[in-house]
Amino acid sequence: MKLKASPFAWVSFAMIVGVMGTALISPLYALYKEAWGLQASDISRIYVIYMGGALCTLLFLGRLPDRVGFRPVMMFGLAMAIIGTFISLIAWDVTSLSVGRLLVGVASSMVTTSATLGLAKLSPPGNVQRVAMMSGFLIALGFGVGPLVGGVIGQWAPYPLVTTYVPTLVLAALGMVALAKLDLPDNASPKDQQPLQWSDVLPKLTWPAGDASKAFALTSSLPFLAFGVFGLYAAMSPLFLDKLVPWHGPAVSGTAIALILLMSACTQILAGRMPTHWCGALGLGGLAVSNALLMINLWAGSATLFALGVLFTAAGHGMSMLAGMSMVNRIATPANRSGLLSTYLVIGYIGSMVPMLGIGWIADNWGMDVAVRTFCAIVIVLGTTAAVFFQRHPRMQPALLPA
Repeated sequence: MKLKASPFAWVSFAMIVGVMGTALISPLYALYKEAWGLQASDISRIYVIYMGGALCTLLFLGRLPDRVGFRPVMMFGLAMAIIGTFISLIAWDVTSLSVGRLLVGVASSMVTTSATLGLAKLSPPGNVQRVAMMSGFLIALGFGVGPLVGGVIGQWAPYPLVTTYVPTLVLAALGMVALAKLDLPDNASPKDQQPLQWSDVLPKLTWPAGDASKAFALTSSLPFLAFGVFGLYAAMSPLFLDKLVPWHGPAVSGTAIALILLMSACTQILAGRMPTHWCGALGLGGLAVSNALLMINLWAGSATLFALGVLFTAAGHGMSMLAGMSMVNRIATPANRSGLLSTYLVIGYIGSMVPMLGIGWIADNWGMDVAVRTFCAIVIVLGTTAAVFFQRHPRMQPALLPA
């Protein structure tokens, strides 16, 4: 049976489905906490285990699509997503749920890396910029749809800790069938495939030398803080959201998380022509402001302050990611580009994982308010300081044209 839609459209669909399940669980954390009697540290560990799976796949399997082709890796990733989602559906304790989330993390990285290559293979030559923008948009759309669907089903459907996962299972199975039936062009599969070697799976991390070292350190502060602030919303917001707004339930947190991701993607498009030194500085400043508003709102409980905080979080996240990728491309050379990009992303993942563990531990011992305020204070100090140095650093300034 021949598929009516183009291969590009089906790969895009599979990419969205592959990342949809990653943040699907975020609005449900409060329900798990109530149903299983979990502590904040349990929630943070579940989130970190998922991120760890995504990070390890990025480090060790990131080059696999180049070696075996994007379709086999995408199909294996969707299969892993189905297995991990099903384990999450039947999970009975923290350990079983963590296993499911680990597999979902592995699957999301496999799908995003292979689908990005697939979109490039299926696009006309010379459309590199279009493919990059489309990949970023599809990833943001998939991540945004996940918590939105999870929040709506978790709020109103019966047995939410079970039924929420059903759409992902159905759509991922559909994506696998579609990929298997695609009629791909000749350039979609690598020619003269060689057996996999250890060098294909070993991580490749590098750090620039000389005057580029400080510039790269400042650049790395962008994903470190952006991933961390988003992680706070994705992992912990369902546990303290009732103190910020008069509405309650998974739909509220799911909508907030989805809005952050979707508005972040829009911000990157709108700020595409902004000078990098201002884009990065304003991004870091936006993250600092968002956390200041969050601290105030823990006391005020204002829906207006909450909306402003989400807006500043999205804008700060979008501009930080845009400026960060721009600076990696500016600092990198052909010899170290892939290594610098891997290092940049690893630092971002660490920024999401380590603070969440800290928040969970502080919340268990001194309460969620203390944990969130401590996190916000650190982001305000680091974000403001990094913004000033980033804006003033010579490597971030636009190149001067010769007279």
